[in-house]
Order: sequence, then structure tokens, then C-alpha cells
Amino acid sequence: MLSLKLTKRLPHFTIQVEFEAENDIIILFGPSGSGKTTILNCIAGLDSPDEGSIQLNDCSFFRTNQKPTPIQKRNIGYLFQDFALFPHMTIEKNITYALKSQSLVDHLVQVIGIEHLLKKYPRQISGGEKQRVALARALSTEPKILLLDEPFSSLDQQTKKECHSELLRLHRIWKIPIIMVTHDYEEAKKLGNRILHLKKGHITHKEQLSVS
Repeated sequence: MLSLKLTKRLPHFTIQVEFEAENDIIILFGPSGSGKTTILNCIAGLDSPDEGSIQLNDCSFFRTNQKPTPIQKRNIGYLFQDFALFPHMTIEKNITYALKSQSLVDHLVQVIGIEHLLKKYPRQISGGEKQRVALARALSTEPKILLLDEPFSSLDQQTKKECHSELLRLHRIWKIPIIMVTHDYEEAKKLGNRILHLKKGHITHKEQLSVS
């Protein structure tokens, strides 16, 4: 379970949020500039809160007046909005870059359906294919939590629909917390078990959903 309580001062407002996530999909929903990505970055260790605590299961990522856990020891999968694939590497090398288990990678490649892409380069595949590759790479580290920063925003509607289904299917298999940022309310309702509505760094209300 992820337990988070943080304060982070930004130039125009201060983020102050508190929530918990078990093996469900939590949506951080709100307009651009409301602090959603900063919260993800604090969980990942790319940014640091000013105060508070972030804990995943028995591992403390951050606590006020204590040295934070390094990024590489947090065991987090992070899927960025632009997918952040290495352009000079084949798809296979992109996925195995942080390899922990070849058998796991083989399984992911099969489950996500990207066997035919392994020898290609990112420039040679579509946006939907890049999304699947980036998801496989994020999961190849056997993460304890998955962070998604608007991963579907640049996709066409049909590809987005397919990727939504893929994410829900993989979540049923992996059973880990997923924290996802989006400003698309229909997407939030489709994917989330809970929607946290953010405005200028504060959760204005929480919406509980049930996902089939």
C-alpha cells in the first residue's frame, strides 16, 4: 500500500495532499498546472517534498528530516507522457535496458503483443505501439507501483480505447497500485477506482468508482 502526505511549495501555490492507495487505480484529475505531475515526481524521487512522508509497503521513500530513498531503490515503474524511449536503441533493447528477469520480459512481450516490434526502432512504430513498448519497459523492472503521466493523451481514439483495455487487463494480472494523471474526465471514469480532484495543489473532493 502507498501512503502519502506531502507539502511541496511551488512558485504560485503550495501542494498539500494526503491519500492512500492499495492495489487499485487512483486518478489524479484536474486542469493543467494543478500539481498532478509534481506529485508523481515526488513519489518517484525525481522531485522532493518540503515536508511530509511517502511510504510504499514497508519502504519509506521520504520523511521530513530524513534522507530520502534513492530513485533506483524505490522499485517504481514510470510511464511518461512522451514515452521517453531511447531513439538509438531497438525496441528489444529499450525494454531490457533495466532488465531484472529475461523470463518476465518474454512474458510481457507476449502478453502485451509486441513480439513483432522487437527489432524495430522507436521511429519505425506508431504511437499506440510506443505506448505498449513503454508500458512493457516500465513493468520489466517488476515495480511495486506504476506511475502514469497522461500516457494516452497523444493517441487517436481507437488506439486510446485499445490501450485502456490493455492497462485494465494488466492491472488485473499484476495487482499493484497505479497512480495515473489525466485531465480527461471520461478516461478517469473508465480507468479509475478512485478519482482525486485537484485544484492548485489541493484535493477538492474524492470520487469512488467501481471498474468492471
